[in-house]
Amino acid sequence: MVRIAAALVAMALVACSPNGTAAQETAPAPVQPMETSQVSEAGLKLIDVTIVSGETRHRFVTELAASQEEQAKGMMFRTEMGDDEGMLFPSYSPQVRSFWMKNTPLPLDIIFIGPNNRITNIEAGVPYSLESVRSRGFSIAVFEIRGGLSAELGIGEGDEVIFELPEDASL
Repeated sequence: MVRIAAALVAMALVACSPNGTAAQETAPAPVQPMETSQVSEAGLKLIDVTIVSGETRHRFVTELAASQEEQAKGMMFRTEMGDDEGMLFPSYSPQVRSFWMKNTPLPLDIIFIGPNNRITNIEAGVPYSLESVRSRGFSIAVFEIRGGLSAELGIGEGDEVIFELPEDASL
C-alpha cells in the first residue's frame, strides 16, 4: 500500500512539473522533435521550430501552413497566440516573399528565413494592414510569432532557424 501511495505521489509531482512550454530554453541541448501526427485546433500539422540566438535556443510549437490555401488564410481571424507558438509558411523554392495582415487582428513578428536557414529580416505585422512587408532577398520560409516577441527574446537577423518539414507536407 505504501509503495502504491509513493508511486501516486511521484506521478502527481511529474504531472505538476513544468512541461517546457516556455518559448526560451537556456540549455543548448538538442530538442526532442514532436510527433508529426499532431494537429492544431485549426487542423494544421504541428512541428517544432527552434531559433538559435547565441547560446540560447527558443523553441516554438508551430502550425505548418504548407498548402496554398493554408498559406492564404494564415493567421486571419485569430485572436490569440501563445509565446511558445508560431506559424511557418515554407516556400516551394527560394523566392522573395511578401505578407500582409488582412483580417488579422493580432500584431505579429514576420520573420523571413533565407536559404542558409538564417533570419534575413524581421518585420512588424500591423493588425488589419493591407500594406505588404517583404523579405530582403530570397526566402525559404516565413515564420510568424506574437508581435514584439523577437525583441523581448533577443531574436534578430542572422540567428539560425531549425525546422524539419514532414515528408507528407503538401508543398
